[in-house]
Amino acid sequence: MNSPAPRAATIVRASAARTPSTTIAPGPARFVVLLAVLVCAACGLVYELALAALGGTLGGDPVVETSIVLSVMVFAMGVGALVAKPFVRRAAPAFLAAEILLAACGGMCATVLFAGFAWYDVYRWPMIAVAAVLGLLIGAEIPLLMTLVQRIRPQEAGSAVADLFAADYVGALVGGLLFPFLLLPRLGQLRTVVLAGMVNAIAGALVVLWLFRADLPARLRMGMYAAVGAVLALLAGTWLYTPAFERAARDALYDGDVVSAHEDVVVTHTAAGPEMYVAGERRVAATGASETAQALVHPAMAGRHERVLVLGGGDGLALREVLRYAAVRDVVVVVAHLGETAPARTDPALRALAGDAFADPRVRVVGADAFAWVRASAERFDVVVADLPGPTVGAAARLYTQEFYGLTRTVLRPAGRIVVRAPAPDAHRRAFWCVDAGLRAAGLRTLPYRITVPGPADRGFLLAAPAPALVPGAALRPADDAPDPAVVPFLAADRPALASSFPPHEARVEVPPSTLNDPRIADYARE
Repeated sequence: MNSPAPRAATIVRASAARTPSTTIAPGPARFVVLLAVLVCAACGLVYELALAALGGTLGGDPVVETSIVLSVMVFAMGVGALVAKPFVRRAAPAFLAAEILLAACGGMCATVLFAGFAWYDVYRWPMIAVAAVLGLLIGAEIPLLMTLVQRIRPQEAGSAVADLFAADYVGALVGGLLFPFLLLPRLGQLRTVVLAGMVNAIAGALVVLWLFRADLPARLRMGMYAAVGAVLALLAGTWLYTPAFERAARDALYDGDVVSAHEDVVVTHTAAGPEMYVAGERRVAATGASETAQALVHPAMAGRHERVLVLGGGDGLALREVLRYAAVRDVVVVVAHLGETAPARTDPALRALAGDAFADPRVRVVGADAFAWVRASAERFDVVVADLPGPTVGAAARLYTQEFYGLTRTVLRPAGRIVVRAPAPDAHRRAFWCVDAGLRAAGLRTLPYRITVPGPADRGFLLAAPAPALVPGAALRPADDAPDPAVVPFLAADRPALASSFPPHEARVEVPPSTLNDPRIADYARE
């Protein structure tokens, strides 16, 4: 004789026997509910990934922000599962109510958080609150859906849990793959979660207002229809308003008038001149941009410079300085996205500032990750100019590691030089000297220097080369064919020597190099 079923399963079966069944056959009904589980799981993971991605962009530290989002949401999911227990007797309306709230909160979360950041400069605590609410609602789904699945066709508790969690995990896989490869590139962060909210609301309505509509009194059913319609209308309006909202938020975030915004590149025009932002970081300032580019490039050109590699530099200013040398016959520019060079090609003010550098026939532009490109390259260069995003932006910290400098050394010709635009030594002293430590750990000798630009603010640089090409105690010097100091003020007689001197509050401090395993420069740069 078969052993008796577990008490929990017996209770569920007994409850199901006393409750009206769905309005369609058990087989199709069960499939619809499990499909809803899959869809809801996919939407939940999209919300989670969107919060983590937005945190990495707005909060500055992707590791910290992602850890906060994940831990808060997972904890809140457990609380939500407990909170849902009293509602399992009316699982159908409770589930739809949870999905309506989840659709509204999840679909609007990115817009609300971005608005708080743009207009009020707050993000961390609102993000925690949003993650907690979303986790609470997502956690409530499982016990309610379990009850609905058992009502359709009672089965052993273990088997029901297996079916439910299988659908849940497949949905997580679907959401996890759709987010980075399809939704985010095509829709952006704001519209991605709006779409997820719409799908969430429709999935909940499909289960309750179709399969279990007999459970709802007529007045409650009409109220549920109205609530779903209101949420869909809210999200549709948000979808349509998103471009206007993004323009208004950019105007609030950036100085001057935003004249173009494509992908992560924003160009503004101010009274002092054009400015360019990449992934929220100002790469071209209205004041001091030319001085910074001159100081970055010209010390590295003292020596052979027929072939030059520029890593980053999508604004074209460093490239403009490289092309001042007639001996340069080939320049490769590696940018993360080709869109970074678009403003310097099309915006009249930036194009004039960059001297139309990208139109020069000696220039070849490659859209690729700098780390991967250098690692795979078989080309060799006389000069490498690293004009890269700051180490606090996304994964850029790995471009300031000992490993990256070791790879960069392999693309140098025997007497080649590397010059790195580093964090400012006055504001980020340990970050600046961490770059120096990374270059030295990669077997290069270094010559640190700095300039002060209008503000006043410092800009930090490091010239590095293998031992034979840079002797200890060497000083900055111009190339034999350097441009006239009247054209390039940095090359005036006293400027290079002055750049090599550091005041006491910027003097060398011993710190370990940043590595791929421990990218400590990101922490230093945020100090």
